Amino acid sequence: MIVLTGGAGMIGSIIAWHLNTILNENNFVIFDDLTSQDQERNIAKRKFIDFIDKNDLPKFFRNNKNITAVIHMGAISATTETNFNKLLISNIRYSQMLWSWCSVNKVPFIYASSAATYGNGENGYDDNENLLSKLTPLNAYGYSKHFFDQWVYSQINSNQPSPPQWCGLKFFNVYGPNEYHKNRMASVVFHAFQQFQKEKEIRLFKSENPDYKDGMQLRDFIYVKDAVEYVIYFLKNNHISGLFNCGTGVAQSFNDLAKAVIMNTKGDESNIKYINMPDDLKGKYQYYTEANLDKIKAEGLNFKFKNLKEGVNDYMENYLLTSDRYA
Repeated sequence: MIVLTGGAGMIGSIIAWHLNTILNENNFVIFDDLTSQDQERNIAKRKFIDFIDKNDLPKFFRNNKNITAVIHMGAISATTETNFNKLLISNIRYSQMLWSWCSVNKVPFIYASSAATYGNGENGYDDNENLLSKLTPLNAYGYSKHFFDQWVYSQINSNQPSPPQWCGLKFFNVYGPNEYHKNRMASVVFHAFQQFQKEKEIRLFKSENPDYKDGMQLRDFIYVKDAVEYVIYFLKNNHISGLFNCGTGVAQSFNDLAKAVIMNTKGDESNIKYINMPDDLKGKYQYYTEANLDKIKAEGLNFKFKNLKEGVNDYMENYLLTSDRYA
């Protein structure tokens, strides 16, 4: 039996989708805290053993010993969250509890880290654990993920008890179905689609960095179904442990993203507008991210990731432009 935390979130619910529809697997339990209206629709089509409040996980652990893996996607994921006490409880202490339980009970542990740990990328995007001390996240969310990554590595370095397999997944810019509850934190793809539907224009942030023209800020955008392929790969290859980047390995611009949306909505490039960056993002905005995938490729991953045109096309044709946009 698999424990899936954050299973009603975007990535978590697509993991559940993959388990059901690709692997024909329903022997898993979802833990989450539904705080958004309609979020239960993310898992309404799924088959699984039970849905349990995240705070009841310790009790569940005490009463169940047949757990084969813990996939930990649950977290406060808002990059604008400024209450670090909340992040400490949800993103650090909860993760430490899961790590400790998996260590004692010899259960594989796969958890979500984030590319936000890389900050503005001045030290590159290399998922080498030995470089962790050089990273400087730009916001409290990124720091909370970075703190846990460092804590994990300190446990390994000091020969403390650890799970038989542990994988920290540094997700880059994930977009796709079942992100609708994220509101402002939903992907630019979703916001661009919404804007065009309502106002026949797509608004992108102006650049405040002279090295990047408006709309030419670059990110490693990864379609959520592709992002989940990483999770499944590690689930199937439980001899692999470590921190790993989870992106496509190819950066594309926000203009590329807007054009991909326009292609599916019968607009043209004149519909792209540029607006000032909000004050709360100034100085905390990544202008370039691109996952270095050498490490995971050396472990045998050989997967063709969708580019923006391909991913946005699937997202819009099969979800956003249909009567039922949930996977």
